[in-house]
Amino acid sequence: MRQVSVVIPIYNEAENIPHLIPAVAAVLAAAGLDYELICVDDGSQDGSTEVLRRLARQRHDLKVVILRRNYGQTAALAAGFDQARGQVVVTLDGDLQNDPQDIPKLLAKLAEGYDLVSGWRQDRQDHGLTRLLPSRVANWLIGRVTGVRLHDYGCTLKAYRRELLQDMHLYGELHRFLPALAYIEGARIAELPVRHHPRRFGRSKYGLGRTFRVMMDLLTIAFMKTFLTRPMHGFGLVGLGFLGLGLGLGVYLLHLKLGGQSIGQRPLLFLAGLAVMAGLQLFCFGLLAELLMRTYHESQGRPIYRVREIVGGEPPLLVNGNPLRS
Repeated sequence: MRQVSVVIPIYNEAENIPHLIPAVAAVLAAAGLDYELICVDDGSQDGSTEVLRRLARQRHDLKVVILRRNYGQTAALAAGFDQARGQVVVTLDGDLQNDPQDIPKLLAKLAEGYDLVSGWRQDRQDHGLTRLLPSRVANWLIGRVTGVRLHDYGCTLKAYRRELLQDMHLYGELHRFLPALAYIEGARIAELPVRHHPRRFGRSKYGLGRTFRVMMDLLTIAFMKTFLTRPMHGFGLVGLGFLGLGLGLGVYLLHLKLGGQSIGQRPLLFLAGLAVMAGLQLFCFGLLAELLMRTYHESQGRPIYRVREIVGGEPPLLVNGNPLRS
């Protein structure tokens, strides 16, 4: 037996929710798992909130977290992780494209000693131009930058050990970089092919407009991977390089001046001054970044979401679909 928390971010999926919740619960109950379902409503405007409220009152295996507005998938997942009580946390999308039947397979792989098992939508059922091509380019680029080579970073269907999630703090669009963040924390990561179904109801929330945000977060991950605990090594090294260049040019210009040549109008004089100032500024940025990193690691941090209400109280984990009694 293993306690499993299934976290499902929801945004405008009113038609999918009544089919999704029973399907996930049936798979977990059939596998003999102790489980809880946590749906995070991320500011839905299509009636999803009322559907979730109604289901939470009817089912004792479901907790619904309703956020005040649409914060994005990263914040919705973070809210679900904070509410999860299982030893293992599984995430999947609320659009019925992920197959709940794949959850036991991910859990079995996790039990082999991995900390994170990521799904790979090998036969992805999405539009080629707007979804598949950008996704493949992004997966290749993320793998190159982070060093974690996965076929499908964007697949929400993943299984995590709870202690791994407790060490990670999410913001921006970092949900798609969770394997890279886990790798930074020293996690053992595996990938498994999973099924992917065409969307039956509603419309996709993803598009090319997210590319810029993803690229900015990728640069953040690249910096964190190398300099998270030692930013001075990054800023300081570049700063010393500029400082050395400026001082070298200054020595050269001084030599010319002592030789009787005029240097007042030489471009090298301005370049030397600019290099010295840039070097000093970068070195100071490095010192400030060191102080910020110490503050970040030593403080509790500020949450990236605000909960409006939680429906369903503290539902008991279920064994074979029945409440687990203490």
